[in-house]
Amino acid sequence: MQTERARLTEGPVGRHLVSMTAPVLLGIATMMGQALIDAWFLGRVGDRALAAHAFSFPILMIVTSVAIGLGAGTSSVVARAIGAEDHRRARRLATDSLLLSFLITAIVAMLGVVTIKPLFRLLGAPEDMIPLIRGFMIILYSGVPFVVVGMVGMANMRATGDTRLPSKLMILGSLLNVALDPILIFGLGPVPAMGLNGAAMAALIARGAIFVGALHLLRGRMNMVSFNKPDPGQLMKSWKDILHVGLPAAGTNAIVPIGAALITAMIARYGPEAVAGFGVASRIESMMLVIYYALSAVIGPFVGQNLSAGKESRILQALRLCMLFCIASGLLIAAGLAALAGFLPSLFSDNAEVVGVAKLFMWIVPISYGAYGLVMAMNASFNGLGNPMPAVGISVGRMLVLYVPLAFLGMHYFDAAGIFAAYAAANIASGVLAYQWAKAAAHGRCTRPSVVIE
Repeated sequence: MQTERARLTEGPVGRHLVSMTAPVLLGIATMMGQALIDAWFLGRVGDRALAAHAFSFPILMIVTSVAIGLGAGTSSVVARAIGAEDHRRARRLATDSLLLSFLITAIVAMLGVVTIKPLFRLLGAPEDMIPLIRGFMIILYSGVPFVVVGMVGMANMRATGDTRLPSKLMILGSLLNVALDPILIFGLGPVPAMGLNGAAMAALIARGAIFVGALHLLRGRMNMVSFNKPDPGQLMKSWKDILHVGLPAAGTNAIVPIGAALITAMIARYGPEAVAGFGVASRIESMMLVIYYALSAVIGPFVGQNLSAGKESRILQALRLCMLFCIASGLLIAAGLAALAGFLPSLFSDNAEVVGVAKLFMWIVPISYGAYGLVMAMNASFNGLGNPMPAVGISVGRMLVLYVPLAFLGMHYFDAAGIFAAYAAANIASGVLAYQWAKAAAHGRCTRPSVVIE
């Protein structure tokens, strides 16, 4: 069993962060690369398929936010149990988290299926695209419980300090998805061409494979899952502890795609080509932000283990290293995307309007990516501290208090360029706030007499 010791409470802080982040970076980068390849294949199908995919992106991110939130709650409580050397409790929490995530996301998927038509109408999707979107979303919704349980399973692995196993799962799942994409999208031999639905089916099969792999590793190699009937009292306590962080964390992550859905509706005023261009830029952005997704995936377990060990100085050092890294890497990413703004969008579409919108986005928004990365990392640190509400406040402020209102103003005066400038401004202001708040929260939390799971 790999939870026998709190491996993150000793040794150089920087080395831990690098050694944990590198495998996660590779795994997430592979998944993001697979998403870009999906967009490229769909661009070959046509701009309508690309636009339908872009309309669905905010909704898929909302569903994914549920998985991220449950994973954050699980990672937080399991890491703190490990830091407190309570290995029996860590195993119980890991097991109960999988059952909880399956039940919640099964309900979410059923609600999603029955609300497809009114929801996408609200987002501004043209009426003639609703059937195309509906077929795509039904396939994706059917696999949501397995997607989320797989993600929560990988969060359990990261809570122990092991980021290699979940990263291998992500890489293998992404490679399987890429291999299936051309077969199911364009058809091969007896397999008919399914177009946009083929992309959904490939994703469903690949995420199902990750689900099976995660359960196998948690049970067989890591001994973190028990199939014994749980005690109802223990089960309720586990779910309460997980949801104490998981619900706010899910809300924090859901705010982003909710805001993105509002922005998509604004951009839809300029036509499906503009939405497709925004979708292309969003896919490129996701790939560029992969390092920050990886960093946020590891800072929570690091903070959680050191919190229960009472090692405030290690937490503060980790936050400072995250800040320096985000600023430096963000500037490099912005420079690179500005140089490639005329090339990358043309890989996905030859429509001048689609390419033009994506290019405009890439000239304006990336200057703020370092600050956005800082928001991600600091929000993850709040979850590791078992204090998720500041992350909710920062995310609400960033998206609904700053971004959306500024985007309305920017759209009025500067069209799409004003929307993108509002995004950059909201990122920068939120990054400064998040770092200062996280430092104060770490100091206050670590000086409390009780820092383990309530």
